[in-house]
Parts: sequence; structure tokens; C-alpha cells
Amino acid sequence: MIAFLSPAKSLDFESALRIGPATQPVYLEKAAMINEALRKKTAKKLMALQNISENLAGLNFSRNQQWTEGHSSENARQAALAFTGDVYQGLQAAEWSEEEMTFASEHLRILSGLYGVLKPTDLVQPYRLEMGTPLRVNRKTNLYAFWKTSLATYLKEIPEEEVLLNLASQEYFKAIHVAKPKNRVIDVEFLDYSKGTFKVISFFAKKARGLMARYIVQNKVNDPQLLPGFNLEGYAFYEPGSTVDKLIFHRHLKK
Repeated sequence: MIAFLSPAKSLDFESALRIGPATQPVYLEKAAMINEALRKKTAKKLMALQNISENLAGLNFSRNQQWTEGHSSENARQAALAFTGDVYQGLQAAEWSEEEMTFASEHLRILSGLYGVLKPTDLVQPYRLEMGTPLRVNRKTNLYAFWKTSLATYLKEIPEEEVLLNLASQEYFKAIHVAKPKNRVIDVEFLDYSKGTFKVISFFAKKARGLMARYIVQNKVNDPQLLPGFNLEGYAFYEPGSTVDKLIFHRHLKK
């Protein structure tokens, strides 16, 4: 089983923590092609392209200029430790042992607009580029089109009997759908009880995806039949609403 996560916009490059050996992204040369397209954009154009503020545009213009294909422990961090958004609050990779990081490197992947797909141990440099950004690269009109062939090749190398677990957002997992995997895909939905009904609450759902990935890593779960055992932070499997290809988890929020 391979679980897929989205990346995060918020990053931590202050800490020097590293867990186990760092690895290189498999599509680093293609990431360099994307960066070449990005670094030609002025801060003003980045504002329009990425729908971000002037301050963020200035920050990311600087990041794009400084980004280099040469990734090392001096200028980059392991992906699972570099991202710090809601999903990664649930993942808590900084608390993993080397053994857990090794398991994660075999069973967890992070989709990325810049890097395509990452192992948790892969080195990344500071960047901001969502998969849905309409950036033209090498005659491809957007990042889905740019990554389609590479991700299709990547997925073909995963044995067909391996299940793909979707813990990513629709925006990011769309890149997998576009690549048309032959593997079985299982989706997961996390619902919190609020105002008399169970519903998706964005912050909690994002964190829950990270929680499930942490549960998988720390319990070495490689069989999808064991996923209903996930019970972190009050979530429980809701069998009546689930199917073989979509698992539902409910939680009552504490008052």
C-alpha cells in the first residue's frame, strides 16, 4: 500500500533536524525545468499567476531565483520535515524514529507541483507552487499536463497489486487520476460532528489525513484491511457509510 499526501504552503527551514539518510527527488531535472519557467516571472506576475499577496510574491520571487538543482543537506531539508501545514501537524514526522522514517520512505509519497512526487526523505528547497497553478512549461499548458507522462511512468513501476491510498486533496490527487493508474485506489473522508450533522471541516480533515499517515507509519500498516483500526484523536470507522473503495471516519468534537 502506498499512501499519497499533499504538500503544504508553510515551511520550516530553520531546524537542522534530519532523520536517517536524505535522498534526492526522482524528478529533480524536471523540477529544474519548472523553476526555469518560474524564475522568469516577476513578483508582479507571480501575484497574478498564483493569486498571492505582494509580500508572498516577493518572497517567492526570491525563492525562485535562489533555487538550484543541486540539493544537499546544506541548502535543503527532508520533505516530511520541511512542510509544516495542517496535514503535517497530524503527521508529526519530527517525532519519528529512523526505522519509522525508513518505513515511510517505502509506503508514503508527497505530491508536489514543483517536484512531481516525493519520498518523505527526499530533499526539497523552499518553494511555493500549487499543482493547480496554470503555469506553462515546455509547451504544456499546466502542471497536470506537464507531470502526466512522468507520473504515469512512476505509477507503472508500482506493482498492480499495491493499493494507492488517497490522503491528498482533490487538487493534488487529480494528478494521479490524470496519469491513469491501474492500481486500486481507496479514498478516505473524515467527518466531524458540528451543528447537528457530520461534515467535512477543512482544518480538521487536513490534520486527519496526516494523522492517518502517522498511524500507518508508526504501526507499519501495509494492508488496507487494517485501516478501519485508525482511531487517533477520537476518530472512529463508520462502516455503514463506507464502501470497499471509500472509507469514512466520524468524530464528535469535544464541547
